[in-house]
Amino acid sequence: MKTNAAQLLDLMKIEYELRSYEVDPEDLSAETVARKVGLPLEQVFKTLVARGDRHGVCFAVVPGNCQLDLKAIAKLTGDRKVEPVTLKEVQPLTGYIRGGVTILGAKKAYPVYIDETIELFDVVSISAGQRGLQIFMAPADYLRATNGTLGAISTAE
Repeated sequence: MKTNAAQLLDLMKIEYELRSYEVDPEDLSAETVARKVGLPLEQVFKTLVARGDRHGVCFAVVPGNCQLDLKAIAKLTGDRKVEPVTLKEVQPLTGYIRGGVTILGAKKAYPVYIDETIELFDVVSISAGQRGLQIFMAPADYLRATNGTLGAISTAE
């Protein structure tokens, strides 16, 4: 059965590949996902949820080998301060659980900010909306599907 994210891509007539992997609930790290799906860590993008003091909730998409640069995203969003939401807020805000958050098919359409390094690759991997399932797709298609804004929003971990 396809996830909401995959169904949305089908509706938009966007090419993608679903790739499943065995989930270890004790290790939901991007490093583990990258190893299990066979991609370099920098090509596996993680979807984070943050909140700005002026503009509210947003999605931030950064490479697996990086962390969100809170000052950089605040500048991009026009907020004075941006903080990650708490783990207990993730599901009520997005409809997804940690390790399965995706912008595609999310409960609400929050603004989307994507690290500009996504354009360096022919294919990237993002969550398909459930743990153990990734979507492989072209970055240009991901940008179109999410209506995301590109920016330098990550720093190396």
